[in-house]
Amino acid sequence: MITILGHTAGGKTALAAHVAHQLGGEVVSADSRQVYRGMTIGTGKDYEDYIVEGQKVPYHLVDILDAGEAYNVHAFQKDFFSVYGKLKARGVLPVLCGGTGMYIESVLRQYDMIHVPVDESRRRELDALDLEELAAILGRYRQMHNTTDTLSKKRAIRAIEIAEYEQRGQRRQLTFPAIRSLNIGIRYERDIRRSRITERLKQRLNEGMVGEAEALLKAGVDHDTLEYYGLEYKYLSQYLRGVLSHDEMFSGLNSAIHRFAKRQMTYFRGMERRGVKIHWIDGSLPFMEKVEKIGVLYDSTT
Repeated sequence: MITILGHTAGGKTALAAHVAHQLGGEVVSADSRQVYRGMTIGTGKDYEDYIVEGQKVPYHLVDILDAGEAYNVHAFQKDFFSVYGKLKARGVLPVLCGGTGMYIESVLRQYDMIHVPVDESRRRELDALDLEELAAILGRYRQMHNTTDTLSKKRAIRAIEIAEYEQRGQRRQLTFPAIRSLNIGIRYERDIRRSRITERLKQRLNEGMVGEAEALLKAGVDHDTLEYYGLEYKYLSQYLRGVLSHDEMFSGLNSAIHRFAKRQMTYFRGMERRGVKIHWIDGSLPFMEKVEKIGVLYDSTT
């Protein structure tokens, strides 16, 4: 497998499509928001990037859910391995592409992601307690090293739900196919990265990103759900509710995306520390030179 990762606005999709086209592969998206139908401009689904030399490169895990449906790393991992198995059975090279670090790492390092079903009855019992009482319950199951579990009642209740599920011995050990992945990282110098992000934001607004958010609201997605998706949709929601002016929305969103890109790179560096080998390529190189570099690296590993 080939994995192409990097910060937002790095041109990963077009690169992955060209590499897949050249090597007889198909693209598998690793983006936590591109799974949703109707969230196209805001999530950067550049469908035209999948057209290479007049041919459509097949892609997977894009537009598989309606906006508002739940999706998480466990669901992604399950969906990925399903697609991966089908591609390998057809002799097709999977090209994993995206910027959601946890999704990518869950596959590359084959995390045993526990799936804990929701217990509505137990949740109602726990919801009647305050945060201090919830923390005390959680402390019976584990040492409280991870303080993020008690940042809110919602997080604490979920942490208790998981701890009690494990306590009952209901966890199943999962098995995954062995994967050898050539991991390619695309990165730009800071100033170039910032310029690309700002220009892409302007382009998306010109393409109708505000209208896309309005359409989602008309389709029944509420403002709380929009804000949950973060970044573009959070700021678009606040603009459409009159909380922010257009200029405030643009400025705040632009800064938020810059911070997000920085966090992405921090996560990928953490992956390297955890043993994931990443071959970094300068995003400013000519496009086809990047494609050729990846091809050469892939040939050297096969």
